[in-house]
Amino acid sequence: MTAPLASYGYLTHANQSITLRVRLDNRPGTLARLTAAIGEAGGNIGAIDIVSVEPTTITRDITVYLSGESPDVFEQVVRQVEGVEIVNVSDRTFRLHVGGKISVESRVPIRTRDDLSMAYTPGVARVCRAIAARPERVFNLTIKGNTVAVVTDGTAVLGLGNIGPEAALPVMEGKAQLFKAFAGLNAFPICLATQDVDEIVATVKAIAPTFGGINLEDIASPRCFEIERRLKEELDIPVFHDDQHGTAIVAAAALLNALRVVGKRIEDVKVVVNGIGAAGTAVAMMMVSLGVKNLIGVDRFGAVARSSPDLSEAHRAFAEATNPNDEHGSLLDVMHGADVFVGVSVPGILTEKHLDAMNEDAIVFAMANPDPEIDPEVAYAHPNVAVVATGRSDYPNQINNVLAFPGLFKGALACRATDINEPMKQAAAHAIAESVEIVTPDYIMPSVFDPTVAERVSDAVRLAALATGVARTV
Repeated sequence: MTAPLASYGYLTHANQSITLRVRLDNRPGTLARLTAAIGEAGGNIGAIDIVSVEPTTITRDITVYLSGESPDVFEQVVRQVEGVEIVNVSDRTFRLHVGGKISVESRVPIRTRDDLSMAYTPGVARVCRAIAARPERVFNLTIKGNTVAVVTDGTAVLGLGNIGPEAALPVMEGKAQLFKAFAGLNAFPICLATQDVDEIVATVKAIAPTFGGINLEDIASPRCFEIERRLKEELDIPVFHDDQHGTAIVAAAALLNALRVVGKRIEDVKVVVNGIGAAGTAVAMMMVSLGVKNLIGVDRFGAVARSSPDLSEAHRAFAEATNPNDEHGSLLDVMHGADVFVGVSVPGILTEKHLDAMNEDAIVFAMANPDPEIDPEVAYAHPNVAVVATGRSDYPNQINNVLAFPGLFKGALACRATDINEPMKQAAAHAIAESVEIVTPDYIMPSVFDPTVAERVSDAVRLAALATGVARTV
């Protein structure tokens, strides 16, 4: 059993911080009054830097971590401190996004007339004719072989819901950054002003010649299933809905290592997955494909079972592959004797009563973000629980898709795969899990900044693509 999470001291987060530029009277006690007022208002002070010193004033930049409070609260507090004037308030997260987070840069310099003649007209015509004669050369002679489209309609963005394509753009830019940072792949956000399945499929097919792969992102269920299915059938490049399969891969990797910690076999454990939407369904099916025999899915109506009345087509297919003992009832009912809980649902759904019903050395993956299905502190303190993981970066064992999709696409593009199939996803899950050599209750997932993870995943995925016949090159 590990120490309670409070002992880790996760208190400050850059994404919830502001920088106050203030001009203070240059006399003893002014800075002390200011910092005391900020602290009393609930702010946690980080760096304090001097910007300039004048005969009667000092201008300082003060970083304040908000802990949930609005920046307006601190502006009001600061204005009430005698001898302090606000010069500027800067939200560090907003400042990072100003002008966008990605750009297009030339890989080759154009400094001379010769450079221009080769990069563009007339020399480029030779390259165009070569591709026209042998279309497969487009992968080598253009950006296509190393570029992914990040496609969304803005209907299921993070925990924000249907906020539209423009509001989704900062997230898609961020996804493109992650492709470049962790796998060296080019990626570009494509935010579509339509929620019609036929229009989305037609648009993605129309732009596909530019890209080596399609990463579908933040598209609401159930449309996401149909969009992915049709695009996989109609395109000859990998199509991957990350909210489904990226989540499934990292959750499966976490399960493999958590089972190593508790010494249980994957075929022996009972797994309960709460939330049978796009991600929950994919997580469940991935775990079944890796060897889980007894998995029960639970939605807002209770356990999904073959004998349940009025099952949707998607839930009927899910039931056929899960719940071998045809268990019924509420989440609490099916938690009896469970070894693993996987939450892909809503905050607070899991309580200590549910944990009481689980077997010893239980595993809890509370993946709702930003607020998990149960307070991780509560889960860790429970005597039945041995391993806890969340989707958050401020606790150990973060289940984060960035461990999967960069290396997955890198491997697929490296061999010009026509698809990302189940063996390739399984290979990715095993590669992530094997990136942690010595597992502990607090260390079942590698760091997202471990540079070896994407390489391990890429190599494993490429080999799986070759073995399953979807690779076009070695």
